[in-house]
Amino acid sequence: MRKFFNALFVLSLLVSSGSALAGENAVVPAPSLPEPRTLSLDLKESRVRWVGKKVTGQHNGTILIRSGDVQTKGDTLTGGRFEIDMTTIVVEDLTNPKQNAKLTNHLKSDDFFAVAKYPTAVFQMKEVKPGSQGSYDVTGDLTVKGITNPISFPVKVEITGTKAKATGTATIDRTKWDIRYGSGKFFKKLGDKLIYDDFEITLDVAAVNPAHR
Repeated sequence: MRKFFNALFVLSLLVSSGSALAGENAVVPAPSLPEPRTLSLDLKESRVRWVGKKVTGQHNGTILIRSGDVQTKGDTLTGGRFEIDMTTIVVEDLTNPKQNAKLTNHLKSDDFFAVAKYPTAVFQMKEVKPGSQGSYDVTGDLTVKGITNPISFPVKVEITGTKAKATGTATIDRTKWDIRYGSGKFFKKLGDKLIYDDFEITLDVAAVNPAHR
């Protein structure tokens, strides 16, 4: 009987030792990496804001975004592309209907954005460098009037679950896109008719996973 119990004791030691060794040598699964996602723009909540300045003051307004998306990986922005509807240029600071219409039509004319010929502008992100607390340095190609130039600017991004919001302001030289009207680079003695070459555009966009609309 004693031999029987001794055998059971030895067997239990072997089993427990084998389990321990198996635990030590067990393959630990690698942590899963966040899946890349494409979020479609919420067009009702997305737009471009613009500010143009001249010697005697400034004007500001908005332009609607026709379509677009942003790419994310987890809570990190990785890319995006936006098509901007240049036919929707709006002037917000002029309350007089006639003055407003005059400036709006002028901006749509060949002197500025030639929207009849070039109704769409495009911004395509090329490089996205994460910073701290949801900030990024974004570089991409901006195409206006069929002309493409690179631009870089800081962007603030908030990604929560299936939604993302991003805001960033770029200061760009309009003459690089052949918008020369009132520019001191090309016209002399403009006086108070001078329009500054630099103007601001702010991308203010919201995006959501299409499956969660």
